[in-house]
This record gives sequence, C-alpha cells and structure tokens, in this order.
Amino acid sequence: MTRRFFIALTVALLIFPSVAHSHLRWSIEIPLIKGEEAKARMGDSVYPLGEVVSIPTSSRYPAYTASGWGKPGHTCASAVNAIHILLSVEKGKGRTISVVPSDTIAPAATAGTAVVLKGKGGIGLFGAWTPPSGSEVYVKRSGQIRPLSDVEMPLPGDTIVIEVDRKDIPTMVDIENRPGGSIELLSSSGTSVIGKVIRPVGGTGRFDGTLYQSVGRLRANHPGVIDISTSPYGSIGGFQIVPIKHGDSPEMAHMWSMTQWMIIASEGDSPLAGNGPLFGGFLIPGPVQKEDQEALSPKGIWTAYGRRSLVLCRINGGPWRWLPEVEGRQDNGLRDVTHLRIYFPNDREPLVE
Repeated sequence: MTRRFFIALTVALLIFPSVAHSHLRWSIEIPLIKGEEAKARMGDSVYPLGEVVSIPTSSRYPAYTASGWGKPGHTCASAVNAIHILLSVEKGKGRTISVVPSDTIAPAATAGTAVVLKGKGGIGLFGAWTPPSGSEVYVKRSGQIRPLSDVEMPLPGDTIVIEVDRKDIPTMVDIENRPGGSIELLSSSGTSVIGKVIRPVGGTGRFDGTLYQSVGRLRANHPGVIDISTSPYGSIGGFQIVPIKHGDSPEMAHMWSMTQWMIIASEGDSPLAGNGPLFGGFLIPGPVQKEDQEALSPKGIWTAYGRRSLVLCRINGGPWRWLPEVEGRQDNGLRDVTHLRIYFPNDREPLVE
C-alpha cells in the first residue's frame, strides 16, 4: 500500500508539477486560442488580463544576446512592453517566443513569434501581474500540465502557464555611482557587498519601452539588463544597468564610450549576468501609476511604492529623492547623481489594475 502510494505520488509530481507546487504565489494562464481570455490566478481569485488577438507560428532565433544566459523553460525578460520566454539555448544563443500587448513597442518580439493580448503596455500582465524574469513556464495540453519543452514550442489550443514563486525578496540595493563604487544588498540575512561599478551612468537615452513607464520605475529586467525610466508615462527616456559580461558583447561595445549605461561587475566568483538578485528572479516593473509624478514627499513615495520596483537617488551626496525627470537623449542628464537605490517589490500585496 505504501509503495503503491509512493509511485502514484511520484507520477503526479512529474505530470502535474503545479499541483504539488506549495510555494506558488500566483500563476498566469494564456490560452493559445484567438478570442480567449488570458488570466491571472491567486488563490481562489481570477483576474482577466486581456483577449488573445494572435498566437505565435514560429520562434525567434537567435534572440537578443542576454536571452542565452537564461534558463530554458523559464521567462527570460520581464517588461512593461513584453514578456519573453526561453525555449532553448543553441550554440550559446537563445530561442524565444514572446507575449506582448497589442499597443506596444517591442523590437525583441518579431512578427509571428508572439502571443498578442489586447491592451497596452504598463498594465495587467505588463504591470501588476508581470512575472519576474526566471519564472517557470509550463504547457497545459489535453488537461495535463508539463514543463515547457526545449524541442517543441506550444501548439494552437495549448495553454501557456507561468508560475510565480513565493521568495525571500531582498529589501534594496544601494549603488555608489562612481568607478569602483560599491553595490550593497540589504536582505533578511543582513547587508553584503555583491558587486562594484566599472563605469558609472551619467546620461539618459531613448529606450523605447520607457514610453509605458513612469519616472523612477523599472521598465525591464532580463539576464543582462535593468532598464530604468526617467520619463513620465507617454514619453521616452531612461538608462540601463548591465553586467560586464554584456558590456563585452560585440553589439554593445558602444556602451564604453556613452553615458547611458552603468556597467557593473561581481565582487566574487559568482557572475551577475543571468542571476539574482539583480538579473533574475526578483525585479518587476509593476503597474504604472500617474500619482507617482505627484508623490514628492517621503510619505507619498511609500504610499505609491507597493508591489513595484522603485528607484531613488542622491544628487551630489544629498538626501534620497526621486530620480530627476529627464526625457530623450541627454548625455549629461544624470551627471550629478552620486548614488542609486533600487527597492525590490513588496510582493505581499499585489496591485490590481
């Protein structure tokens, strides 16, 4: 009897991994059927995320360079304008499919390689319910849920299921914006120096996806970037933080002579690229909030914080404050920023929009 029960339990764990997933925070279900509704599930509650307008007919290969540093069968980018899913890594290059809103700018998602949901960037699946980069992805087919295959992309009629774990989320990371500046993480384990600044940021650029995010908020996170908006919703402007591994990519060589990128390196043997807490597992954009632009007091900051990554700064060593509002390419737009602080999202109270 005991042996039979053990065998049955083992089979259930293999075939229905989400059923035995005791650390599930919420899940996303995206049916690959035009006209069906994508939804988020948290406990007994269900939240609509938009109608499926079109489904992918192929995958993108090679995808953006940093996708190759992700884990197949997981999301490899979390953004206000797109979510990318890593099918496989072939010859060091990622093969992806994507989920995008119908109103978006998403260069990394080409025609025919994405699920398109009716709606716009910055809300719903691309806001309150965005799964962190590195979230597990499954496929539901004929009533069975299986891990996403690295040899077969989801088929019409399948349902893509993305599961978000409960995690011990760090509190914040402080960055000294100077060559050799320390990167210090505060978590439940205390404080630790996890990296150093190789090249500081000094300006802003025209990163298209910032159109759907507000000042001091995260636009995107993937294995090779933290993209932060410095422009209000509806305008374009921001900067990026990248691991030195990405700085060594041939297509990113221009970063070494420009001010729009902060390049950082690990303080130890563990590489930053593709790993948490900075480049996977924790950071998410969260929903766009218009009141962000009006919340200039400390009380206002915390009222508007919630389940969203928040970025503050110090100007010339002064007190912590909102990032300055800077639109477009301004090579010296952040030259007086001496410190950055990134708050990790408080996941206990998800915000629905």
